[in-house]
Amino acid sequence: MMALSLDFLSLPLLAAAALVFASVLAGLFSARLGFSFLLVFLIAGLLAGEDGPGGLRFDDFRLSFWVGNVALAVILLDGGLRTEQATFRTGLRPSLLLATLGVVLCAGITGAAAHWLLALDWPRALLLGAIVGSTDAAAVFALLKNSGVRLNERVAATLEIESGMNDPMAVYLTLALIGVALSAQDASQAGVLAWLQSFVLQFGLGALLGIGGGWALAELLRRVQSRFDTGDGVLALLLVSGGLAVFAFTTWAGGSGFLAVYVLGVVVGNRAKQAVAPALAAMDGYAWLAQAGMFLLLGLLATPGQVANTFWPALGLAVVLMAVARPLSVALCLWPFHFTRREIAYIAWVGLRGAVPIVLAMFPLMAGVEGAQIFFNVALVVVLASLLLQGSTIALAARRLGLALPDPDDTAHTRQVFGDFALAAHTPLSDLCAFYNLPPPADAHLSTAQWLTATLNRPPVVGDAMRLGNAELSVREMDDGHITRIGIRLLED
Repeated sequence: MMALSLDFLSLPLLAAAALVFASVLAGLFSARLGFSFLLVFLIAGLLAGEDGPGGLRFDDFRLSFWVGNVALAVILLDGGLRTEQATFRTGLRPSLLLATLGVVLCAGITGAAAHWLLALDWPRALLLGAIVGSTDAAAVFALLKNSGVRLNERVAATLEIESGMNDPMAVYLTLALIGVALSAQDASQAGVLAWLQSFVLQFGLGALLGIGGGWALAELLRRVQSRFDTGDGVLALLLVSGGLAVFAFTTWAGGSGFLAVYVLGVVVGNRAKQAVAPALAAMDGYAWLAQAGMFLLLGLLATPGQVANTFWPALGLAVVLMAVARPLSVALCLWPFHFTRREIAYIAWVGLRGAVPIVLAMFPLMAGVEGAQIFFNVALVVVLASLLLQGSTIALAARRLGLALPDPDDTAHTRQVFGDFALAAHTPLSDLCAFYNLPPPADAHLSTAQWLTATLNRPPVVGDAMRLGNAELSVREMDDGHITRIGIRLLED
């Protein structure tokens, strides 16, 4: 009688566990050196793949597509749970414009570069632009949290909300342009109308089901926490399973599951804060597991030998995306909201590309678009370039642009940013000008906080500053959207 062999289970499990363990360990060291934690997982997958020392052959695009979508849903849910409703005051409107018009502009400029650099016809070039056109929620959430830099509310909120909301637009554009590439025909008027109807359905249904599902899940969590002695892990399981259920149902119904699960996270996180707070640690673990599994699997799926054939044109496309397409689209979208040049430059630079372009590159492969392998190869190069160049310089760029706010205990940096003096926000500006011998403006009858708010011409955040004569007045402290303390720095003539 032959004994049952479990080699089919133990050997793949050993390889997978060892790969994740080594990647996590290497990631801890790479993070201290300033490199993206996520980059290590992707490189580990490449090294373990068929062209690397590991020699593992893996080409299951269907499984990778399934895992990638589920992982992105978990990551967006986690990001939504951590998005404070108060940040909508400064970040919602610019984020919405970046997540819609910004993605379209970025995709169009990148598509034009792809047409020239890779000699693709216009439908496939624009499809490639759509694939790499959106920032990646996993990369942005993870790298901003681990960068060690404290950004002002306007910049941080805009980056986080945009990265959570632009994936649906990228998915929509990718699916629409796949249809154009397969038909190889110009869009007719009827086709444009169908696109608009699909857009309204996807985003309208996604937002509606996300809000409705979030409200129901928040009520359920509050009742469960009040009636049962549940552990943090149970609450996290309810969150993940509920979020994935809404994601799947919305997608099946024809809406944007990615938008729905992010909106659900925002609603639940703000309506049921007491129930969600204990579960955030476990949710963080789920999100990291999703990111690790997704990047490892995508690295295994890639074949560096094939990537080498289009490496230099793909690298050129990455440069156009980082240096032209993203900055131009960000500048055009944020100009109406009175962002400073330094803020626009930083938001443009933190347009990180992660797993989303690689997952989107599987769409044309599975749809049977001719020559679709090139999308996957180019997306891989773009992601590697973005994580290496942009991901490793998030903290450095914030400091160089003067956008890093001081820690409360860092007295030297606090004085450097806000100046040596502080005063109450209700201090009359006329008294301040008389005391420091500053030229009084026309509206000197206002309080200093009122003058700052009116002059900034945008919702104020900690770190905002305006010059008045030979002094710089800055927002030092705020409470519930109102300025409470102001810093003063006297400048040399």
